[in-house]
Amino acid sequence: MKFGELMKILKDVPLKVGIIGLGKMGLLHASILSALGNVRVLGLCEKSRVMRRLSKKFFKGAEVVDDISELSGLGIDAVYVTTPIPSHFSIVTRIFSERIARNWFVEKTLASNYVEAKQLCEMAKCSHGIAMVGYMKRFAVTFRKAKDLIDSQVLGDLVSFDAYAYSSDFAEIKETPKISGARGGVLGDLGSHIVDLAFWFFGSLTLDSAKIGSRGAAGSEDKAIFCVSQADLKGNFSVSWCETQYRMPEFGFIIRGTNGILSVNDDVLEIKLKKGQSERLFRHDLNDNVDFLLGAPEYYREDHHFVRSIIDDTMVESDFISASKVDDLLGQIKNRAEYF
Repeated sequence: MKFGELMKILKDVPLKVGIIGLGKMGLLHASILSALGNVRVLGLCEKSRVMRRLSKKFFKGAEVVDDISELSGLGIDAVYVTTPIPSHFSIVTRIFSERIARNWFVEKTLASNYVEAKQLCEMAKCSHGIAMVGYMKRFAVTFRKAKDLIDSQVLGDLVSFDAYAYSSDFAEIKETPKISGARGGVLGDLGSHIVDLAFWFFGSLTLDSAKIGSRGAAGSEDKAIFCVSQADLKGNFSVSWCETQYRMPEFGFIIRGTNGILSVNDDVLEIKLKKGQSERLFRHDLNDNVDFLLGAPEYYREDHHFVRSIIDDTMVESDFISASKVDDLLGQIKNRAEYF
């Protein structure tokens, strides 16, 4: 049999996937993966007895277990880790040490801190598989279009940018509940997405100053303002989950260059050049269509990209190395910030 024929056969074999954690994100990914023709959800791991019982009904044929070790021996090709951020390091370490799978998808952020993130990067290197972190905003059509325009230097030399990430999750609550810590605080929950996009757009960034606001117990993170730089480029970030009028989280940038200004958020991109040209593009103008819609189109594209990267053995967007840089900057912000 020729090598090309063998590779075709291997690509036609369904990718066997396991998912650890069946909360909102675990169920979302399990549903999308089940809709992909070349994927089989083979194993599900969840501590909650109720969720295990429900999962057996919804995902027929999948082995539903309550301990990670029970996933070994199933011949799983890739594992999704969709548990709270503080558990990511220990779970991926077990996946690696018990050789459950060599390809890993971890919901953001990669780890609770940069020290753990660096260790996970070393494990991923030794595993010789595909390792990806769920920064799905890279797969939103408006942000991908912004990336293309920045890379093509339509704006000329970049001068400055303002970035924001807002939600109303805790807008009506006087004291932020302790459970918010499992989401990584506002920096891990919202800030990580906008920082990842900034690294993707602009490359390396240096932290200049930071402030963190707290509405709850000492050390809680509910608002953050921080400034970065890169040579002549200056950037300002504003992050909060205590804002009103944000039924859904919103992420956005205003980017200024020597040739004009570009503004972009989840739904619309607008560019105004000094020579007079201007253009406004909405999601539907940018072919924001997918074969299976659940949550948002970018979730489908993200999972499809991860699966294709494994099958085709190609580079992945938002790998562990790039995600660890986000953890590094978030750690610097927490260590250096003034609290208000």
